[in-house]
Amino acid sequence: MKDLIRILKESKIEYLENEPMSKHTTFKIGGPARLMALPKNEDEISLIVKECKKLGIRCITVGNGSNLLVSDAGIDACVILLGKNFEEIRLLGENTLYASAGAPLIKACTFALEHSLTGLEFAYGIPGSCGGAAFMNAGAYGGEMKDVLYRCDHIDKNGERGSLESEALGLSYRYSDYYENGCIITGLYMKLEKGNPDEIKAKMQELMGKRKDKQPLEYPSAGSTFKRPKDNFAGALIEQCGLKGTCVGGAQVSTKHAGFVINTGGATCKDVCELCKKIADTVERETGIRLEMEIRVTE
Repeated sequence: MKDLIRILKESKIEYLENEPMSKHTTFKIGGPARLMALPKNEDEISLIVKECKKLGIRCITVGNGSNLLVSDAGIDACVILLGKNFEEIRLLGENTLYASAGAPLIKACTFALEHSLTGLEFAYGIPGSCGGAAFMNAGAYGGEMKDVLYRCDHIDKNGERGSLESEALGLSYRYSDYYENGCIITGLYMKLEKGNPDEIKAKMQELMGKRKDKQPLEYPSAGSTFKRPKDNFAGALIEQCGLKGTCVGGAQVSTKHAGFVINTGGATCKDVCELCKKIADTVERETGIRLEMEIRVTE
């Protein structure tokens, strides 16, 4: 790690040591990252990946940290933070929207509205980055990224530039091939359609209203905690089993929406994991359905 720090210094790449991950996840949970690199461009990401591979150092990429639960002990790795240096959003042609991986998804939705483009309304209010949304094929209210996403640019595990398009993205429910291939998404391309701005805005406001009404947005969380089981809903099953309001330490099954585990204040990764296990075990025992975590747990 000392060698990597020296290389980052020489390359004038900004970095932080022992940076609390609780500052970089929407759950507000997580111990320190041994090293956090803040690259300014793709060339710097490439250099970091190549040097980490050479030195045998694990790399983890984080955007908005909205689907991430980090161990209380922290991460003994180099965390690559795609933050404000990766927030570009621009229009290509009449209806193709390009977004850098670190751009907040909500900003991409607003940009689409400003250019009278429809297709992203479902994503308005999803608290993630564009890269994270592509990575997990984020979705809500009947829409998902695979409806609009057709290409991602990336840096592969060898530090080389590349891209995946169309079927090669492997998009399915809360999944893409990026879960397996070790590549870092740097930018994505979405094909939208011309629409009526008043209708687009009304739809966005309607969906945001539903979120505020039904979801515990006032508490730190990682959004929906479990994937939707076939022909059912995780929140409905959890509520059916009488688990609403169940707590382990500072972690609680939301009383507003049972599909959300929230941080009521001071929750630890251990609290959340124990509560999630209790939920999954109870639901399986009472319904025969095993819930699968949607949140990624990182150590």
